Amino acid sequence: MLNAIIFDFDGVIIDAEPLHLKAFQLTLREEGINLTAKDYYDKYLALDDKTCLAMVLKDNSINFDRVLIDALILRKSRYYDKFIRENLVIFPGVVDFIRKTYGKYALAIGSGALRNEIEFILEYAGIRRQFEIIVCADDVENCKPNPEVFMKALERINKHDSTKSRIIYPYECLVIEDSIAGIKAAHYAGMKCLAVTNSYPSEKLSEADMIVRSLEEVKIVDIEKLF
Repeated sequence: MLNAIIFDFDGVIIDAEPLHLKAFQLTLREEGINLTAKDYYDKYLALDDKTCLAMVLKDNSINFDRVLIDALILRKSRYYDKFIRENLVIFPGVVDFIRKTYGKYALAIGSGALRNEIEFILEYAGIRRQFEIIVCADDVENCKPNPEVFMKALERINKHDSTKSRIIYPYECLVIEDSIAGIKAAHYAGMKCLAVTNSYPSEKLSEADMIVRSLEEVKIVDIEKLF
């Protein structure tokens, strides 16, 4: 049966991928690199900032070290913070879906975003208290499709409530994702995956256990049938 739901963040809760792309483009342009939208969505979307920047620099044959990566992360974060405060869009149906599932299942965030970004947006949307478990880029070594973020989220769910009569297993978890790498990470973790077509068309998300256009159309009974 379904006992836990783990949400990706960017592209699932908030319409942030275009803003991340814009911030990356401005940051990398200062290094003489033109990052196209196609390359971002094809190759880099599911990566955390550190991995994304390192891969882009490597793909453009530019030597780098941790000092440069840290400087670029800071610069990109400043751009992103400005953009998100000017154009913060929560996807339709998200807040209602989270409030309906809160208390019925254990809820967590499993994302490659930075913690301060997640915290700010959850507070803005009025759903911060629904997420006592947040696993983000600050907490993991490996980004998706590695399953580390989802496995760590489940580990923290089980540690959080020690009064439960039994632990929750991966096969009792649903991950909500928008990316190909995220679907793979969920399955590598032994979890089911619901994909939302916010970032990719349904044909690219075909490995998911269920595909929807919006969380507005998801009924609890339908996701429970997956289990």
